[in-house]
Amino acid sequence: MPRIGLIAGNRKFPIIIASEAKRKYYSVVAIAIKGETSLRLSKFVEKIYWIGLDEFSKIIDVLQNENITEVVMAGQISPHHLFSPKLRTSAEISNLLDSLKDERADTIFGAIAKRIEERGIRVLNSTFLLGEFLPQKGILTKKEPGFSHWEDIHLGFNIAKEIANLDIGQTVAIKDKAIVAIEALEGTDNLIKRAGRITRQGAIIIKVSKPAQDMRFDVPVVGLNTIEHLIRARAAGLAIEAKKTLFIDQKPALKLANKKGLFVVTV
Repeated sequence: MPRIGLIAGNRKFPIIIASEAKRKYYSVVAIAIKGETSLRLSKFVEKIYWIGLDEFSKIIDVLQNENITEVVMAGQISPHHLFSPKLRTSAEISNLLDSLKDERADTIFGAIAKRIEERGIRVLNSTFLLGEFLPQKGILTKKEPGFSHWEDIHLGFNIAKEIANLDIGQTVAIKDKAIVAIEALEGTDNLIKRAGRITRQGAIIIKVSKPAQDMRFDVPVVGLNTIEHLIRARAAGLAIEAKKTLFIDQKPALKLANKKGLFVVTV
């Protein structure tokens, strides 16, 4: 049975990877982040090691001690942790951050991946087991966007690509050809809440990959939680980039979207 490592952040993405790996006869050794990673992950892995955000060197130690030669990075780290003084208590992390030209997500994760690969451990595409979670182009719900919706989707898609290229965020909210909100460090859920407060109803949320997306990390993800936030914000619908956006919990998410009259499309 092949063994892979999993560096797991928060939310459901790491659990999906571990579950699919187990189903496809991989054995997983997980490195979980204290205060971030779900305790449920332990049900799907051979072993799990818990470390603090300031214990970066332990990641490589665990992988080498377990004879792991391939690893996946999955899940987010809460943005406020980037500004935690605790991070700077680790000399290795402090030196890593000081060496960067900026502290955007891609820059940080890219530097971490480079450090890992320098030790002879390959960082895999985080979607290599998840082809069925990457929807093809099409309309996924019973409700279809109207003509004005499609105009907003195409405009918003181009704007989202521009901000993604700048590594600001990967999601925008649009209504009636007006860009209502742009995602930054607060994440997609908070963007949706903000768009709901501004528009009161009818916003379209558009999520894309970066033009030069590194599929090893920071892959765009939507799921049931996204749909729930759209409903609370009284949004019109959701558009995601086909074949490059992970859609987890698709069946319950689309069932709920259909029940509440939302459209979900991939473009």
